[in-house]
Amino acid sequence: MKATKKQQLEIQELLSKITNSLRAFSLKLTGNMNDAEDLYQDTALRIMTNAEKYNPGTNFKAWAVTIMRNIFINNYRKRVRRNLIIDQTPNNYYINSGNKTVLNDGENDVTFNELQELVDRLPDDFRVPFLMAFQGYKYDEIAEQLGSPLGTIKSRIFFARKKLQKMYEEAMRDLSVARAS
Repeated sequence: MKATKKQQLEIQELLSKITNSLRAFSLKLTGNMNDAEDLYQDTALRIMTNAEKYNPGTNFKAWAVTIMRNIFINNYRKRVRRNLIIDQTPNNYYINSGNKTVLNDGENDVTFNELQELVDRLPDDFRVPFLMAFQGYKYDEIAEQLGSPLGTIKSRIFFARKKLQKMYEEAMRDLSVARAS
C-alpha cells in the first residue's frame, strides 16, 4: 500500500518540525557531521517511503527516532561485518624460545577458498540467502528479493550456518586424521 499525497504532505510537515532534533540525534549517534548528515538523509528517505506505515495521532518524533536508531544499528553491523579482519601475522615473540623446530602445516589449514567450497556445497535454498546475509542484506530485503516469507529466510540462514559449522568441523577432523597418519 502506497501513501497518498495527503499522507506524504502531512509526513513532510511533521518531518520539517523535528528536523533539527533529528540532525542533533544523528550527530550524537555518529560523532561526525558527514556521517550524521548521511544518517539524517537515510532516515528522511525511509520516513518518506514508509509514510503509509505511520499511524496519525501517535508520537511522530518517537517513530522517526526509532527509524534513525535502527538505520544506525544496521549500518554499524554491516560495517563491523565488512571490517572483520582475521589476524594471520606470525607470533614473533616466540622466535628465540629454543632450538626445537616445529613444522608449519599452514598450507594444509582451511583457507578462504576451501571455506567457499563448503558454502558452494550447500543446497541453493540455503546457500543463496546465506550469501546475501553475508553480503550485508537484511533479512526482510532477502525475503523480498527471493519472494519467500521472512521466517523461512531466517530459518534457512540459521540452518545454513549450522550445516557449515558441521561441515567445517568434519573438514578439521579429516585434516587432523590425515596429519596423524
